[in-house]
Amino acid sequence: MLRILRNGFFGLTIISALFGASPPASAAYPDRPVHWMIGFAAGGPVDIVARIMAQALSDRLGQQFIVENKAGSGGNIAAAAAINAPADGYTLLFVAPNNAISTSLYKKLPFDFLRDTVPVASIMQLTNMLVVANAFPPKTVQEFIDYCKANPGKISYASSGNGTSVHMSAELFKAMTKCDMIHVPYRGSAIAFPDIISNKVQLIFDNLPSALEQSRGGNVRALGVTSPQRWPTVPEVPAIAETVPGFESVGFYGISAPKGTPPEIIETLNKAVGEALKDPKVIARLTENGGIPKPMTPAEFGKLVADETAKWKKVVEFAGVSVD
Repeated sequence: MLRILRNGFFGLTIISALFGASPPASAAYPDRPVHWMIGFAAGGPVDIVARIMAQALSDRLGQQFIVENKAGSGGNIAAAAAINAPADGYTLLFVAPNNAISTSLYKKLPFDFLRDTVPVASIMQLTNMLVVANAFPPKTVQEFIDYCKANPGKISYASSGNGTSVHMSAELFKAMTKCDMIHVPYRGSAIAFPDIISNKVQLIFDNLPSALEQSRGGNVRALGVTSPQRWPTVPEVPAIAETVPGFESVGFYGISAPKGTPPEIIETLNKAVGEALKDPKVIARLTENGGIPKPMTPAEFGKLVADETAKWKKVVEFAGVSVD
């Protein structure tokens, strides 16, 4: 009997060696599609960059990265969906300035972004661009300021939602120039552009990718970028800071995951993003959309998000805005 038990145990050991014991979920990551939560509508600047990177990650990791647009509440709907998902690497969040801004702008969020997420990777840096309807009279930033002061409360500006960098760039501009403008939030800048083109809403401080596409297409007119100096990919467009000293709003795009996501999964994703950002084709596509690729370690990206959260808190307080 003892010999039979020993032989049986030996047989089980051989079977286990042949077929393998069940490895940790992260060992074969990813072995199924990954869902990437995007807080804005399809066709907007975040969506454009997300789809470029989703394809690059799919190519490198052998599984489909599915972009899921969950627009609304300044990207907080998408953030909540990602934070409440299992921390297994199969639900990720596209991170942008709106996540840093919302921490102080929204007073009743059901989550703490810095506490409830872990940084994965940085994708790129970008500026916003002030574009106006072609029918809108001002041709320069100074003419715009003069026109705004001569017509208080008669100018409307669009945004991709409360708490986005698009919204807060305009609020910072209002606070620094004393321009009186009316905010018209949309569920993404792509949805706003038809109203800007038709001059129902006069302007937007949009993320560069979509603003650049619309201005190059002749649908709107570019007046300035929100970076402290002229942006390398559009050197012909003045920096707003040339007219309004000290004005600055530079953004970032990246990836975070729910708190508790295994470090080895984060490392796999960070490495794949880093490899993608060395690919000349990916670099060209991001550059075409106005971005500057900016790979970072998870720790470096985490510090950037924390620093941006502190910076935007000061801007929110300076502009005197809040959302309940």
